[in-house]
Amino acid sequence: MYLKLRNGIQIPCVGFGTSLIEGEECVVNIKRALSSGYRHIDTASAYKNEQYIGLAIKESNIPREDLFITSKVWKDSMGYENTINSFNNSLENLGLDYLDLFLIHWPRNNDESLNIKTWKALEELYKQKKVRAIGVSNFLKHHLENLLDNCEIIPMVDQIEFHPGLMREETVKFCRENNIIVEAWAPLGKGKMLQNKDLIEIAKKYNKSVAQICIKWCLQNGVIPLPKSTNLDRMIENQAVFDFSISEEDMRFINSMEFFAGSAMDPNKS
Repeated sequence: MYLKLRNGIQIPCVGFGTSLIEGEECVVNIKRALSSGYRHIDTASAYKNEQYIGLAIKESNIPREDLFITSKVWKDSMGYENTINSFNNSLENLGLDYLDLFLIHWPRNNDESLNIKTWKALEELYKQKKVRAIGVSNFLKHHLENLLDNCEIIPMVDQIEFHPGLMREETVKFCRENNIIVEAWAPLGKGKMLQNKDLIEIAKKYNKSVAQICIKWCLQNGVIPLPKSTNLDRMIENQAVFDFSISEEDMRFINSMEFFAGSAMDPNKS
């Protein structure tokens, strides 16, 4: 299953997150994910695992055109030239000729001009066809408004923390109005969603896991989830979400849940 970005590029609607996974464990984990059917892999220079993901991709022998690979430029590498260098380093680490998506990882609140300079670099990389799509991560509405006022190419993606209890409605609404696809990092609240009694009861109703409910909830809200797991059975389970639908009543209930768990990372304090 795919969604279409504003430039017509198709993006798999369930991705695989890779933060905090490094070394040989990362190689094994990515190969498991690829063997279980994932084709959308999300990484970042800050994760320090690009070279291991690149090795897993190479060893998988999956045709490059079948994969959708994302990376990101970190806060300490922002600015025009630094961003170009960061992109080239990511490409080299991954052993790829191009990326499918490249994002600004976090906004800079103390120097919004740095966000603009960094975005100009992404626009240039896109024009040179070194990356098929460009976007941002952890940008809230006011960050996006400033970018749109100063950009030539509107971001195609905004990747934000998004899960039950944290919907960031203002930002998601703005993205929809501007045809920016929203991706959800930590769609399971770093595993904390799985212990919620209300979600457990809803999952029982559908004979699904809480993880599957959270992933399907994202999809029914038009958001691409990026779940992460090191367990092969759970990797497979997290993709098995297309044989059921959450009722409107249950969607409204989950949408109305108040914050109860998450990363506590604030894009306004970066």
